[in-house]
Amino acid sequence: MPEQCVDRGDYQNLLLRAVPLIDTRAPVEFAKGAMPGAVNLPLMTDAERAQVGICYKNQGQAAAIALGHELVRGAVREQRIQAWVDFARQHPEGALYCFRGGMRSAICQQWLREAGVEYPRVIGGHKAMRQYVLEQLEVLSERLDWIILAGHTGAAKTVLINQRDNAIDLEGLANHRGSAFGNHVEGQPSQIDFENHLAVAMLRQYHRATVRPVLLEDESRLIGRRSLPLTLREAMDRAPVVALEVPLEDRVDHSFRNYILEKLREWQLVYGEQEGFDGFSRDLLDSLHRVRRRLGGERYQALQEILEKALRVHAGTGNPDLHRDWIRELLRDYYDPMYEYQMSHKSDRMIFRGTTEEVQQFLDQTFSQK
Repeated sequence: MPEQCVDRGDYQNLLLRAVPLIDTRAPVEFAKGAMPGAVNLPLMTDAERAQVGICYKNQGQAAAIALGHELVRGAVREQRIQAWVDFARQHPEGALYCFRGGMRSAICQQWLREAGVEYPRVIGGHKAMRQYVLEQLEVLSERLDWIILAGHTGAAKTVLINQRDNAIDLEGLANHRGSAFGNHVEGQPSQIDFENHLAVAMLRQYHRATVRPVLLEDESRLIGRRSLPLTLREAMDRAPVVALEVPLEDRVDHSFRNYILEKLREWQLVYGEQEGFDGFSRDLLDSLHRVRRRLGGERYQALQEILEKALRVHAGTGNPDLHRDWIRELLRDYYDPMYEYQMSHKSDRMIFRGTTEEVQQFLDQTFSQK
């Protein structure tokens, strides 16, 4: 029976349909980045792969293949086949891949066939799909029309982004809130995973029934530690800008909910009440420390004292309200001047300024005319 394969022209379809995928690479390879929708069910563990790699280097392909079969046999082999069978039966529309779409995925496909399951593999594997992703990031950064949503820190730009179907939440894809205080407990995806998911989001916007401008939040080159593709960054630097104008106290409230209440909830869900609070406290202090040079010594020391007092009261009484004090000062004296400076270089691209309601109305009118 001929092999079932997904040819090169189907990469777009695989990504747009979020086809479930078996990634047969070793865990260390998977951790560096994988295709969206992929589950790591490896042919070999990291240690087994390393042994086979050394054997291949020293003794050649035939010896390496023989060693691989020696390492993955008996009960180990059956367990791995059963995991693939279970996945394939749960996801009959799926496919499998390895790094280049070669020997590892072919072996997995053959063993599945011997177990009575026909399952396609992706020609070219992860390497070819990754190349397709990089090409799409380049092409779609230029083909899509963008509108950039700007606003002071705490203006709830991401909330507005997520209310619109013609928007891409860059911070959501990067799993980061965007500021020095923006990390999540579980950390960020790898750069490869971030780019892969971004490419899928761009493909979906490009293939919408109605093509219209796509809204992006104004971001710097880095979102946490994840870097925006250069071509997209350049396209964003040319795009028209819409700015949210939100009063300081509203921004303090939003930041308080986002960076204090929600962040503490995340920490305690993962680590429990006390250990979670301790981790949350260290995270805030570390975040403030990261911007100490920009703050200057005196301002940093003053803010650190306010933050430490807020944490002591919070820990002792359960009342988090004192956090508003250091948040207000940080917004007013640090983030706001930085934002105004950045916006002074974008005045020629500004097409609208207004309150959240006014911006929403403007965007509704703008997109309905496209």
